[in-house]
Amino acid sequence: MTRPSRLLTVLRAVVTALLVLSGSIAVPILCRFFYYLHIGPLGLVEQTGLSADQIRQAYNEMMDFCIGRTEVFSAGILPFSESGRDHFADVGVLFRLDLTILAGSLAAWLLLWFLGRRTRRVPARLLGHGPGFWAAVGLGAAFLIIGVLAALDFDRAFVLFHTVFFPGKTNWVFDWRTDPIILLLPQSFFRNCALLILGVLLLWCGALVALDLRTRRTHRVPAT
Repeated sequence: MTRPSRLLTVLRAVVTALLVLSGSIAVPILCRFFYYLHIGPLGLVEQTGLSADQIRQAYNEMMDFCIGRTEVFSAGILPFSESGRDHFADVGVLFRLDLTILAGSLAAWLLLWFLGRRTRRVPARLLGHGPGFWAAVGLGAAFLIIGVLAALDFDRAFVLFHTVFFPGKTNWVFDWRTDPIILLLPQSFFRNCALLILGVLLLWCGALVALDLRTRRTHRVPAT
């Protein structure tokens, strides 16, 4: 006979939230095709004088450095400054941290599932809802508010993001003459990345809420 556990509910909710958040952020990091789709609409070929292949090569080499596939920074045929390279090294720390959290939260979720099976414990349904619901509601509400505020003034949000995640540094302010790769990364691309992350996150949150409501209707488990 299984026994409901409130602790398991809290742990599963936290781990699920971390999994959804880090997984959503990882989408534009790992899906390079998303960037490729911007080359034409943003007019990058016309603005830079590079071919589409050269732009993809510069982006791929930059991303390989940021996710740790190579220890040497390069940007295709484009030159770069030491300051620019240092900023991408800082970006790489954040990218790799997100991917580490993604792997760790997935492992933790599977571990909690396995331990629950072994000990015959299941997450208690707090106020009639399981851990997926609470993870989705908390995460979805927070990022919906953040998304709305960012949409009202994305320029300010862009500066605030860099101020928070790169404290005391100004090397994220690029000079295109010394670091022309910034021409391949217009602010509109980062805005679309933010929209993609928010969209994926809300999609997962919606799926978790729908699954919880379906489970509630099916099993009619009394609220704890």
